[in-house]
Amino acid sequence: MITEDLNLFLSNLNVFYRKLQNYHWNIKGEDFFNVHAKLEELYDDINEQIDEVAEHILIIDGQPLGTMSDYLEITQIKEAQNEKICSKKIFETILKDYCILSENATKVKEDADNEKKYATSALMDEYLSDYGKKIWMIRQYLMQ
Repeated sequence: MITEDLNLFLSNLNVFYRKLQNYHWNIKGEDFFNVHAKLEELYDDINEQIDEVAEHILIIDGQPLGTMSDYLEITQIKEAQNEKICSKKIFETILKDYCILSENATKVKEDADNEKKYATSALMDEYLSDYGKKIWMIRQYLMQ
């Protein structure tokens, strides 16, 4: 069901948002300034997506999950630890997370297309394009 798929996606987005912010606070190393700024950019993007997805659930007459306990109960994304971390480890981890988000968006899109919910499908197109580019860029960064 699309609402359930969207709530899983919303849960993953919320845990990922918190993870990115945790990494933003705990980045260490010589590339601190660049990665610190990039992480803020990434979590700002995810924050916008959280709001869009939650509102979209309401638009299609669903009820978005709204508590961290709800999110943590079903998320597929592991929380970050409260510890200093280098950029390579951060990007290895968030690469996996972006792949999970891409899989979520693909599932929602497929279900939306099957149910002729084209606005939902179109929203997922935006996210799939965004995640595809971020996955590519992170992979390029990790090749150094």
